[in-house]
Amino acid sequence: MQKIDEVLKDVKSVAMSGHIRPDGDAIGSALAVYNYIKDNYPQIKADVYMDEIPPVYDFMHRAGEIKNDRPDGLKYDLFIALDCGDLNRLGQSAKYFESAQKTLCIDHHISNKNFAQINYIYPDASSACQLVYKVLDEDKVTKEIAECLYTGMVTDSGIFQYSSTTSETMNIAGKLMDTGIDFNAIVDRVWNLKTYAQNRVLGKCLSDSRLYLDGRLIVSYITAEEMKKYGVTHQDFEGISSSLRNTEGVKVAAFLNEMEDGSFKISLRSNGANVAEIAALYGGGGHVRAAGASAFGRIEDIVENLVKNTEKVLDV
Repeated sequence: MQKIDEVLKDVKSVAMSGHIRPDGDAIGSALAVYNYIKDNYPQIKADVYMDEIPPVYDFMHRAGEIKNDRPDGLKYDLFIALDCGDLNRLGQSAKYFESAQKTLCIDHHISNKNFAQINYIYPDASSACQLVYKVLDEDKVTKEIAECLYTGMVTDSGIFQYSSTTSETMNIAGKLMDTGIDFNAIVDRVWNLKTYAQNRVLGKCLSDSRLYLDGRLIVSYITAEEMKKYGVTHQDFEGISSSLRNTEGVKVAAFLNEMEDGSFKISLRSNGANVAEIAALYGGGGHVRAAGASAFGRIEDIVENLVKNTEKVLDV
């Protein structure tokens, strides 16, 4: 892995983005790189583009500078894709990737097909933020950058509980802590703190969940109409699939929520099964323990099909 300082040589403009519907790792990794460039390369025009981020992440340095609008006609010397498994997952930012003179992808999705010119793809890493730390000059990692990286590592590793957590993960986390970040406050804010609406909808989804395949699969879903009733948006569902997975005997947990176009987003979590294989059957992808996809149709039909596809993977 080259240090990012090498990649930035002779670069006059750079854009970066994470995946659509960004989570803590996508936001943290993008803002960490953005802050690094802004702090150390003031001569480079740097822009970070992303969909609207959940308010829980707006404490990170320069989060207010994330651009949601992506006008046509802009071209950059370098585009950096972070925590993104394929070009389509960049959403509206993909046009800047395609027109850039040079492209770099830093990612840990097992489904990544090396779609950039320079690819740092390590599926065994806990998070994109863990990889970003390794391409930065450690001496230039400020407290503000460390906050961004620690946030992404915490959210994607389940507070260092998931199997992707290694000694390297913990060593890097320790170095980030040494910068003086309030690591307890970060965990409390991004993992524990929930709004009243989020707690209500979590209760609803747990209560309405159903077991299939002799208790190996648990499924819950919410429709657009129910979202209105509970006063929630797609940003309020983080953690629901993980909560479903915590059910005794469950190998695969699936949470489905209806999107604006009528499709259902499928969030998959596992206790040992390879849910990336299930997601791939829908054209999706992700990690062995956490993956996602989308499907159109009646929710009852989607769930029935999901049960069949999960059974195929579990019985292999």
